[in-house]
Amino acid sequence: MTYTADAYYLAEHDDDPVRLSSAEDVDALVDALLAGTLAHSVAAVYLNERPTLEGGFPDHELRIAVFAELKVGGIRYTQRTSSWYLKGQSSQRDEVAYSYMNNREGFPADSETDTDTIRQVAKEFLALGGERPHTGEWIEWPPRLF
Repeated sequence: MTYTADAYYLAEHDDDPVRLSSAEDVDALVDALLAGTLAHSVAAVYLNERPTLEGGFPDHELRIAVFAELKVGGIRYTQRTSSWYLKGQSSQRDEVAYSYMNNREGFPADSETDTDTIRQVAKEFLALGGERPHTGEWIEWPPRLF
Protein backbone atom coordinates (compact mmCIF):
# COMPACT_ATOMS: atom_id res chain seq x y z
CA MET A 1 0.00 0.00 0.00
CA THR A 2 1.15 3.53 -0.73
CA TYR A 3 0.78 6.06 2.07
CA THR A 4 0.59 9.83 2.19
CA ALA A 5 1.50 12.19 5.00
CA ASP A 6 1.03 15.88 5.66
CA ALA A 7 3.87 18.01 7.04
CA TYR A 8 3.55 21.33 8.85
CA TYR A 9 6.38 23.77 9.59
CA LEU A 10 5.14 27.18 8.41
CA ALA A 11 1.94 28.99 9.45
CA GLU A 12 0.47 28.70 5.96
CA HIS A 13 0.66 24.91 6.25
CA ASP A 14 -2.31 24.98 8.64
CA ASP A 15 -4.50 25.42 5.56
CA ASP A 16 -2.19 23.90 2.96
CA PRO A 17 0.22 21.28 4.37
CA VAL A 18 3.16 19.84 2.47
CA ARG A 19 2.01 16.49 1.04
CA LEU A 20 4.48 13.60 1.24
CA SER A 21 3.89 10.51 -0.88
CA SER A 22 7.40 9.45 -1.94
CA ALA A 23 11.02 9.32 -0.85
CA GLU A 24 11.65 12.34 -3.06
CA ASP A 25 8.98 14.29 -1.18
CA VAL A 26 10.70 13.46 2.12
CA ASP A 27 14.04 14.63 0.71
CA ALA A 28 12.42 17.88 -0.45
CA LEU A 29 10.96 18.44 3.04
CA VAL A 30 14.34 17.96 4.74
CA ASP A 31 15.98 20.20 2.12
CA ALA A 32 13.37 22.91 2.79
CA LEU A 33 13.97 22.70 6.55
CA LEU A 34 17.73 22.93 6.00
CA ALA A 35 17.27 25.98 3.75
CA GLY A 36 14.91 27.68 6.19
CA THR A 37 15.44 29.56 9.41
CA LEU A 38 15.88 28.24 12.95
CA ALA A 39 12.42 29.68 13.74
CA HIS A 40 10.94 27.02 11.43
CA SER A 41 13.38 24.15 11.91
CA VAL A 42 10.85 21.51 13.01
CA ALA A 43 8.20 19.79 10.91
CA ALA A 44 5.28 17.86 12.39
CA VAL A 45 4.30 14.96 10.12
CA TYR A 46 1.05 12.98 10.23
CA LEU A 47 0.13 9.99 8.11
CA ASN A 48 -3.26 10.40 6.44
CA GLU A 49 -4.25 6.72 6.40
CA ARG A 50 -3.93 6.14 10.16
CA PRO A 51 -6.89 6.15 12.52
CA THR A 52 -7.73 9.23 14.55
CA LEU A 53 -8.50 9.62 18.23
CA GLU A 54 -11.73 11.02 19.59
CA GLY A 55 -12.12 14.55 18.37
CA GLY A 56 -10.40 13.72 15.08
CA PHE A 57 -6.83 14.18 16.31
CA PRO A 58 -4.08 11.93 14.89
CA ASP A 59 -2.98 8.99 17.03
CA HIS A 60 0.66 9.64 16.13
CA GLU A 61 3.20 12.30 15.21
CA LEU A 62 6.71 12.39 13.78
CA ARG A 63 8.73 15.53 14.56
CA ILE A 64 11.67 16.16 12.25
CA ALA A 65 14.10 18.79 13.54
CA VAL A 66 17.20 20.18 11.82
CA PHE A 67 20.07 22.48 12.72
CA ALA A 68 21.24 23.60 9.29
CA GLU A 69 24.56 25.09 10.38
CA LEU A 70 25.89 21.68 11.48
CA LYS A 71 23.73 19.52 9.14
CA VAL A 72 22.33 17.60 12.11
CA GLY A 73 18.96 17.21 13.72
CA GLY A 74 16.69 15.00 15.75
CA ILE A 75 13.54 12.94 15.46
CA ARG A 76 10.74 12.39 17.96
CA TYR A 77 7.94 9.88 17.46
CA THR A 78 4.70 9.94 19.43
CA GLN A 79 1.96 7.33 19.40
CA ARG A 80 -1.07 8.04 21.54
CA THR A 81 0.43 8.91 24.96
CA SER A 82 4.01 7.63 24.54
CA SER A 83 6.94 9.42 22.92
CA TRP A 84 10.44 8.35 21.92
CA TYR A 85 13.44 9.99 20.30
CA LEU A 86 16.02 8.54 17.98
CA LYS A 87 19.26 8.18 19.91
CA GLY A 88 22.12 9.91 18.16
CA GLN A 89 25.38 11.46 19.28
CA SER A 90 25.96 13.85 22.16
CA SER A 91 25.59 17.36 20.83
CA GLN A 92 28.43 19.82 20.31
CA ARG A 93 25.97 22.57 21.23
CA ASP A 94 25.33 23.72 24.81
CA GLU A 95 21.60 23.28 24.30
CA VAL A 96 19.84 21.10 21.75
CA ALA A 97 16.88 23.19 20.69
CA TYR A 98 14.90 23.84 17.54
CA SER A 99 11.72 25.79 16.77
CA TYR A 100 8.33 24.64 15.58
CA MET A 101 6.57 27.61 13.99
CA ASN A 102 8.68 29.96 16.11
CA ASN A 103 8.07 28.01 19.36
CA ARG A 104 11.19 26.63 21.04
CA GLU A 105 11.45 22.86 21.40
CA GLY A 106 14.22 21.25 23.41
CA PHE A 107 15.59 17.83 22.53
CA PRO A 108 17.75 15.46 24.62
CA ALA A 109 21.51 16.09 24.49
CA ASP A 110 22.14 12.68 22.86
CA SER A 111 19.53 13.08 20.12
CA GLU A 112 21.61 14.72 17.37
CA THR A 113 22.03 12.65 14.24
CA ASP A 114 23.15 13.36 10.70
CA THR A 115 20.63 14.48 8.10
CA ASP A 116 21.07 11.29 6.04
CA THR A 117 19.75 9.28 8.98
CA ILE A 118 16.92 11.77 9.46
CA ARG A 119 15.95 11.30 5.82
CA GLN A 120 16.11 7.50 6.14
CA VAL A 121 13.95 7.43 9.28
CA ALA A 122 11.36 9.80 7.80
CA LYS A 123 11.14 7.69 4.63
CA GLU A 124 10.68 4.57 6.75
CA PHE A 125 7.88 6.29 8.72
CA LEU A 126 6.07 6.95 5.43
CA ALA A 127 6.69 3.42 4.09
CA LEU A 128 5.52 1.77 7.36
CA GLY A 129 2.23 3.61 7.39
CA GLY A 130 3.07 5.88 10.31
CA GLU A 131 4.48 3.24 12.62
CA ARG A 132 7.64 3.96 14.58
CA PRO A 133 10.58 3.32 12.26
CA HIS A 134 12.92 0.38 12.92
CA THR A 135 16.13 2.24 12.12
CA GLY A 136 18.27 3.17 15.10
CA GLU A 137 17.75 2.99 18.83
CA TRP A 138 14.63 4.64 20.24
CA ILE A 139 14.69 6.03 23.78
CA GLU A 140 11.65 7.05 25.81
CA TRP A 141 11.21 10.84 25.74
CA PRO A 142 12.33 12.30 29.08
CA PRO A 143 9.75 14.05 31.25
CA ARG A 144 10.00 17.82 31.67
CA LEU A 145 12.55 18.36 28.96
CA PHE A 146 11.10 21.67 27.82
